Amino acid sequence: MGTRELGLPDRVPSAAALPERVTIWEVGPRDGLQNEKSIVPVEVKLEFLDKLAGAGLTTLEATSFVSPKWVPQLADAEQLLAGLNRRDGVRYPVLVPNERGLDRALKAGVSHIAIFASATETFAKKNLNSTVDDQFAMFEPVVTRARAEGLDVRGYVSMCFGDPWEGAVPAEQVAGVGKRLLDLGCSQLSLGDTIGVATAGQVEALIGQFSDVSALAVHFHDTYGQALANTLAALRCGVSTVDSSAGGLGGCPYAESATGNLATEDLVWMLDGLGVETGVDLDALVATSKWMAGKLGRPSPSRVVNALAGRD
Repeated sequence: MGTRELGLPDRVPSAAALPERVTIWEVGPRDGLQNEKSIVPVEVKLEFLDKLAGAGLTTLEATSFVSPKWVPQLADAEQLLAGLNRRDGVRYPVLVPNERGLDRALKAGVSHIAIFASATETFAKKNLNSTVDDQFAMFEPVVTRARAEGLDVRGYVSMCFGDPWEGAVPAEQVAGVGKRLLDLGCSQLSLGDTIGVATAGQVEALIGQFSDVSALAVHFHDTYGQALANTLAALRCGVSTVDSSAGGLGGCPYAESATGNLATEDLVWMLDGLGVETGVDLDALVATSKWMAGKLGRPSPSRVVNALAGRD
């Protein structure tokens, strides 16, 4: 059941300031599953990816080449990519932290990678064992080699709105990190609310720091229930790519206060209600998230999944 069946308009009058279509960057298979306490079998991950593609999602962040020592949940990256049923028109980016990770990614035949930067000193130290400035020395050879090999490169920036150790993060500080990633050669920049403390006003202020909004994506966690409001604020500023996680899976293993990602179902429900196209079959997506929740042995945190589950 979708918003159309409730009699909502095809496109609301106030949607004139919104993009006609939003690209959903599905992070559940990577950002979602890396936060699980138990290891999910690779066969389950592969079926999860295939079901997500079958629901109409066209960008699926499949896995990460982070050291298995730090993220054992994704130690099967090579095995997963070798067994992946790649569908036409679907991208399967992977997270690559350094040159060793890039070597593994290239050997696995990937065509899209992402790197992960920090906007704050404390998180850079805890997550990257680096400083904000020194992290770029690590990223530069990765991006240069990847682009030379014909790979597309996305840049993530974490702690864009608040840091559990440093507090509020100035928009100018975040923009400085983001612009350096774009200058290195990243084609897209994902602005992350890692601990879920952002407000719509902060979102507008940060996006206003960038002259080319088309290069931006947003990545919200729902700690204070603001992820959808923050997403809508970003869309009204011209952003047309939104990260989300099927079933609301995920968090951040390095930031204990972070709760789950924005649920893809909740995002699609909102966008459908606004008349913004996504290409996603909500019923198929809900079924996929219910299936995955069953595999994990717990209910989904997605409001839409649970609301529609009650209609079965």
